[in-house]
Amino acid sequence: MSRLTHVATGPYAPPAPARELTVVSADGARLHVEVHGPQDAPPVVLAHGWTCSTAFWAAQLRDLAADHRVIAYDQRGHGRSPAGSACTTEALADDLEAVLAETLAPGEKAVIAGHSMGGMTVMAASARPRFRDHAAAVLLCSTGSSNLVAEARVVPLSAGGVRTWFTARILGSRAPLGPVTPVARRILKYATMGAGSAPHMVEACARIVHSCPRAVRHAWSQVLERLDLDHGVRELRVPTAVVAGTADRLTPPVHARALAAALPDCLGLTELPGVGHMTPVEAPELVTGKIRELVTAYVQVAKAEEGA
Repeated sequence: MSRLTHVATGPYAPPAPARELTVVSADGARLHVEVHGPQDAPPVVLAHGWTCSTAFWAAQLRDLAADHRVIAYDQRGHGRSPAGSACTTEALADDLEAVLAETLAPGEKAVIAGHSMGGMTVMAASARPRFRDHAAAVLLCSTGSSNLVAEARVVPLSAGGVRTWFTARILGSRAPLGPVTPVARRILKYATMGAGSAPHMVEACARIVHSCPRAVRHAWSQVLERLDLDHGVRELRVPTAVVAGTADRLTPPVHARALAAALPDCLGLTELPGVGHMTPVEAPELVTGKIRELVTAYVQVAKAEEGA
């Protein structure tokens, strides 16, 4: 990875994986995949969001790898995964299925956590047979299923057509983000993080986001603008926990509340006061703790019952 992709020291420096592999998706797209932790430990799969990479999960990788097998992958066009031929929610679902097939044994159950576009990936895959074969439980962080641009609060205007128009053009801009400067950090913090986010959190997120190629950023922004995965929420029938920040301007809590109301098996919604869109970075202990709770309740208990 280039140094722009991640910080090199501290809690948000991604740890070295136990192994790396390339997984080929249905359309031939090649996905960079990392596996952290012991091979015989209970599995967790992490799907990152728009403009991010596996490095976004550094805090979770560092903590969970002590006693979990943690599988993280770069979405197509992000991190070390080249851009595939398709930018669609179907392609995201194909990619997740390919990762599950390559890294889990047949019928092996895992907790799957998705942040932002990673959560949308889970919704897109929710009715797929392979997803249902492998998903024991799900954690959705800072995500939504539809009306993303209309509900976003990145532009400080009242809701309506004017705000939606400006928001679409800002999020879909083809302009390069350039180097990570003090001004760039302030802009990113305003748009994506809570006011109380520590400088080292902002630095980590800025390096990751600024490393995303602008063509990839633009292409996926168009997918998110047209997103409609409400049907995928209704098909997500495994136990699912939802986490959202009350200061999230990209996917405000209205999305999390709608998810909690529509999910067939919702385990509850946790709203984090003052936290923005980057919940795994801004509230790492809570997000990691939620994943651990799901593993204990739905992976380890299931294995114990099988062995009884």
